[in-house]
Amino acid sequence: MTLYIDPPTWPGHGRMWSHLISDVSYDELHAFAERLGVPARGFERDHYDLPSHWYADAVAAGAVEVSSREVVRLLTESGLRRRKGSYVSRGSGS
Repeated sequence: MTLYIDPPTWPGHGRMWSHLISDVSYDELHAFAERLGVPARGFERDHYDLPSHWYADAVAAGAVEVSSREVVRLLTESGLRRRKGSYVSRGSGS
């Protein structure tokens, strides 16, 4: 089980954000996020948006630090990339 996270370099809502992904399944991603206590509303299409203050917790829990470019590559190569306009709820699995 490997989860990946990019640095908190994405601005929004007065904070900086990271993206948390899996390259295996959404079920794995949802389970990891749930263990961290990330609310379901943090899930967007194919990743979780995590505010910068959760970055260290995600890494300590086992998320591997990668670049933002690597996040996109991993999602695309795994077949888990969902582009804007393809909404999927947290409970959709796969």
